[in-house]
Amino acid sequence: MTSIPFPASGTYVQSVSESSWKIREKAGITVTDEAIKRLLFSESFTTSFPRLRESHGMALPLKFPSVLAELNLLCILSLLNFASGYRVPLHIANGRGAFDNIRALVFSMYITADTEGDYLSAHGMQHADAGKIADFMGVADKIHQEKDHASIPGLRVGELGGPVWEVVQLVTNVLKETGDVLVKGGYPNLGAFVLEAFKEGEKVRTQGSDELISPECDVILERLVRAIPAFQDMVVVDGQPVYCFKKALLTIYAVARKYQDVTPSPFPLPRISHLPIFSDNVIPSLLVHLGVIDLTTSDTKYGVRDLFPGATEASSLRALLSSAPPPPLTESSVKKNKTVPREGPILTTEEAFILRAAAIDACNRIVEVARNLDDEEIKRKHLRP
Repeated sequence: MTSIPFPASGTYVQSVSESSWKIREKAGITVTDEAIKRLLFSESFTTSFPRLRESHGMALPLKFPSVLAELNLLCILSLLNFASGYRVPLHIANGRGAFDNIRALVFSMYITADTEGDYLSAHGMQHADAGKIADFMGVADKIHQEKDHASIPGLRVGELGGPVWEVVQLVTNVLKETGDVLVKGGYPNLGAFVLEAFKEGEKVRTQGSDELISPECDVILERLVRAIPAFQDMVVVDGQPVYCFKKALLTIYAVARKYQDVTPSPFPLPRISHLPIFSDNVIPSLLVHLGVIDLTTSDTKYGVRDLFPGATEASSLRALLSSAPPPPLTESSVKKNKTVPREGPILTTEEAFILRAAAIDACNRIVEVARNLDDEEIKRKHLRP
């Protein structure tokens, strides 16, 4: 197995963007300015962007005894922000998607901390129990699957297994693994570790430096990634290291956004405007269907060309880029109209990272194109018949 090197110190943020660009180019995946502008000036984008850009979903209706308690919960919510590939079985199990299940889990971990063990502490994470995690997620009755008895014909028995059980195991293992790191390091919880990283980052911050050059983020990101295995989403594809660091970047962003308007700030906050997107398997799927990422030009040896059949059809693209439907008026109407999503393509690790990297580079390009639009072009596009 090819070892995966960490980026050089001081280049962690840069490595995400650079490695993503390199593997997208190497795989022959196309992203053009024309496709980006088509999205930016589409009715779907212009009518939904102001509303959706503020809807990050990281807030929970909880009262905290201290800023550090809130910080810790926010960090754990970011740490566990994965499993989007299991959204279909989770929807079938309890009607909630991956992130909604994680929010329900963290919510339950918090409100039961005094009565059922503090799963938000380093020691509590270290001793996480899969059965209790399943209970917190509301899937305890969905983690068994029936199989024929090995020696008694006609008898079926229930055994732990299936995709929902896989999610529960993944969450449990991440909690245990992270708890081990924190306990060995002498940290009472994940929030304390992240706070220390933020303070370390502040030591290298250059006063008056460009907002787009944030050395403090590099220090923080390196601390998080090197210490916590769950933050190490990186792989080597065809000899090329690819770094995504989705959950670590999300942790930095979520904390900075949460406290940016608090005066005085409870702890030093990094500048985050230059951070790349936190790419999972959902973002590239969206960008493929929205016509920004073109897989049809990719080299067949990378296995991604035919993953989304029909995604680039003109009729499908027109429908997606047309005026977005109004948001649901009530929570009950959301539940009433909720349907189980279709299962996406099954990917190898390498294929998943290629797509995630393509999305990171595409989003970097989207920002660059948007910033370079001239006033005349914007006016012309908005006034077209």
